[in-house]
Formats: sequence, C-alpha cells, structure tokens
Amino acid sequence: MYEKLVSRFLSYVKTETRSDETSSTTPSTQTQVDFAQTLKKELEEIGMSDVFYNEDNGFVIATLPSNTEKDVRSIGFIAHMDTADFNAENVNPQIIEGYDGDSIIELGTSGYTLSPADFPNLKNYVGQTLITTDGTTLLGSDDKSGIAEIMTAMDYLINHPEIKHGKLMVAFGPDEEIGVGANKFDVDQFPVDFAYTMDGGPVGELQYETFNAAGASITIQGKNVHPGTAKDTMINALQVAMDLHNQLPHEEVPEKTEGRQGFFHVTDLSGVPEEASIGYIIRDHDRELFEGRKELLTHIVAKMNADFGQERINLELKDQYYNMSEVISKDLSIVDLAEEAMVNIGIKPLIEAVRGGTDGSKISFLGIPTPNIFAGGENMHGRFEFVAVESMEKATSLIIEISKLNEQKA
Repeated sequence: MYEKLVSRFLSYVKTETRSDETSSTTPSTQTQVDFAQTLKKELEEIGMSDVFYNEDNGFVIATLPSNTEKDVRSIGFIAHMDTADFNAENVNPQIIEGYDGDSIIELGTSGYTLSPADFPNLKNYVGQTLITTDGTTLLGSDDKSGIAEIMTAMDYLINHPEIKHGKLMVAFGPDEEIGVGANKFDVDQFPVDFAYTMDGGPVGELQYETFNAAGASITIQGKNVHPGTAKDTMINALQVAMDLHNQLPHEEVPEKTEGRQGFFHVTDLSGVPEEASIGYIIRDHDRELFEGRKELLTHIVAKMNADFGQERINLELKDQYYNMSEVISKDLSIVDLAEEAMVNIGIKPLIEAVRGGTDGSKISFLGIPTPNIFAGGENMHGRFEFVAVESMEKATSLIIEISKLNEQKA
C-alpha cells in the first residue's frame, strides 16, 4: 500500500542508534546525531517545510503546512530515534512472508527461534508478513517503526493534496530509552495544539495513562573484618542490602503485578562486604500511592540508619516522569479523535494504561497533551522482537486518517 514504508524501515533499523545512559551529552551517542541528520535530509527531500535540527536537544522537527481554509487544530506526531540496551550493531532483518501462525521461525543461524509455544502473540499474525531479527541483535522497531510510519504518512499527504488537513508537525528525538529524551524538548519550537507519540506495541493500542516513575540509587558503607572475629564488629554491606530489600512488599514486584498495580523493581545489586549498591525503579499509576512508595523506601533507610547509630545507607531518589493522564484527562477529545479514526479504518481500539512511560509523559506536562499510539512492534528490546508489515501500514493509515478527520471536524 505504501511503496517506501518497508524500505524506509529496513534502512532505519540497519543504522545503529543505541542510547547510552552513562553519557553526559545530548544526544547521548554520536550515532543518533548522524541519524538525525539523515532524517533531516529525507524530510527535506519529501517536501516538508521548516526542517531543522536542534543541536541543544537532538530533535529533528519539520512542518507540513495546512492545506485547508478551515481553522483547524494543529497536530504533532513524535517518535524516538534511539534503541534499547541490547546489541544493535549489524542488525540483519529477516522477512517472513505469509506466516502461518504455527511454524517455528529460525532466527538466522543464531540457534534462537520464534515459536508460538513461547510467544503466543505470533498467532495474531496469520497470513501476514513478519520482519524479525537474525537472533544476534534487537530489531529496533521500538521506535523506528514509528519513524517510518510518520515519514511515510507525511510523504503520502504531500503527494495527495486532495486530502485536506490542518498544520501537521513531526519530531524525531533522542534518548527515550534512557528516560531523558524529552527533558530538553522545546515546546516553543513545536507549536501544536496536541500531539501523538507513535511508540506503542500491537495494532489498536491507544494510551493516555502511564506510570508515575522514580529511580532510587542506594549505596551502603559496610565495615569488613576477618569473619573469624566478626561478631558484633562486622557490618556486611551485602547483607545490609538484602535486609533492606526484604523490607519491601514481596508481592509488589513486576513479575507479580499487572494493570494499574505499582511495584518496586530492583534493577541492579552489586558490591562486597565493604561497600554495596542497589538500584530500583519505582512505579505506580496513582500519584498518592506513588508518593507512598517513595516514603516507604525513605522510611526504611532512615530506620536502618537509626539502628546503626550512624548514616551507613545513602538514598538518592529522583522522579523521572508522571502519569500523563493528569493532563490529558482534562480534555479527552484528542483520545476520542484517535479512537474514531481507528474505527473508521477498521481497527479495534485498545485503550489501556501503559505499564511504562513514553516521551509523551513529559511532553504532556510541558503543555502539549500527547497520548501514545501503536507502532506495531512485539517482543521489543531484544532478539525476539518482530513487527508485521501490515501493522506498520495500519499505523501509517491511522496518521493520515487522524489528520483528515481532524480537518473534517473543524
């Protein structure tokens, strides 16, 4: 249906753009800067206006001017350039045409497979064309599917001026996977009434509620002596770390929660008896419960330090993003618009809370309400990632339909 959609996607995923949370630059990697310049050139070539790259925040921004005389609300479409913390070099996509829903897919010669027994979601793609990895890298559908869909939709609208629409803007940004991509987003350079991130999973996803999120970094100073004479003297930092962790609710972890249930998730634990460190992410959809989780961790640390009679445990808590529903629920017309557009083109809307966050979480609080829409990827962030061509085509059609419907409703 869209001639260049697949070729764009394949080109994008073969370009390495992994972000780096240890970096102090924006974007965090030079490969993202290089990719941004490639996208800038392509936006210019397809005929977008006011294309520019912001060196301060790493976003490529472009405009498709309104082609209607109506006073129409302006819309932004956003996707991120970086890929997650998994091997992203030498991505070698496989194309599986007419998948039957039962066969086991060999991922290159890696020895890894995509099996419906392990991944029942494969059965949703009978008769469709799948793009997979070769088992040695991730695919990068998160979020290069979104970039390809937005680029293709803009290209299509430019070549079909009979489709009336208001002003549309696009933004491709860095470092979403490490949670800092939208920190420097400049809303003044993106003057739209509302936006959508094309960064969701399977077809139909429409999300305007995310977690509230914080990160916790804990360091523990122990006192190490010979274990033979350790009684009443040794303070084993690793044991302290375990004691601390065991005071958190055992059932409130990712592997035991779902829906709107929050959690504490230990992301790293390292050290020796002399010194140890623990990292957590803290999540909850409810702001009050979210604050309560932070207070609980703070209380545990304070109590343990009091028992030691000195500060041996240091806690650093940092909020990462908030539930964008606090902003978007004030005017759900933009969710209704996307939902109606889905129905118009035969997609069943799946409106649900995100057990995660998107750039839209931060951009919404910056003043541009930004729900999240599917981009099509499945099993993201690893070697088992795949996307159906048909899913990307539907996402592209949805961008076009939203733009068209928005003009019709003006």
